[in-house]
Amino acid sequence: MLESQDIEEREAIPRAENLLLSLEELLAAGLHIGTRIKTVDMEKYIFRVRPDGLFILNIGDTNEKIRIAAKFIARFEPSRVLAVSSRLYGKVPVEKLAELTKIMPIVGRFMPGLISNPLQPKHAEPQVVLVTDPRADWQAIKEATSVGVPVIALCDTDNVFSGVDFVIPVNNKGRRALAVVYWLLARQVLRERGELSQDGTLTSTVDDFETKLAAMPMGRGGGEM
Repeated sequence: MLESQDIEEREAIPRAENLLLSLEELLAAGLHIGTRIKTVDMEKYIFRVRPDGLFILNIGDTNEKIRIAAKFIARFEPSRVLAVSSRLYGKVPVEKLAELTKIMPIVGRFMPGLISNPLQPKHAEPQVVLVTDPRADWQAIKEATSVGVPVIALCDTDNVFSGVDFVIPVNNKGRRALAVVYWLLARQVLRERGELSQDGTLTSTVDDFETKLAAMPMGRGGGEM
């Protein structure tokens, strides 16, 4: 059920065509909820600021960028696409994306040299890299940039675009938001490949993509580590 704040935001957000999920589902997952920090890079994707200081992303931009990113990713051999998440909330979503689309997941610590050093034992040669958060996944971005590999990044209102070639403006910190955006990417990639019909859907649910709190180690403050 949408809270009153979400209902107000629905009225305020520009109408978007061809949404990948209903507006209610996208808002309930918080894809549009940013932080209280706004970078110059992200300014064009911000629709407004709430009274509590949180910047709100334009859900139409998020929807369109997911479509474009999926179309681009689908052009490559799955083994040449690398999806990265150093953040704990991104672990399950990235692993489920990889399971369904057969791309290569890297979760947790990104080992230096994985992309840039051919002598690294687990050396990878991706043709495109997808990162969950440019700030947390800076090592992957740095290495991809050094060898000319394009980077797609989920970017929140507090992110900058250094080293990023294509931005998906979205809440990249929320558990449910990450589950939804990676579920949508998985579905769209499979549709673009022709492995799903254009109106086909996944047998896996958004819940399957969401990191479960009970399975997570907690820091002293009870938040994401």
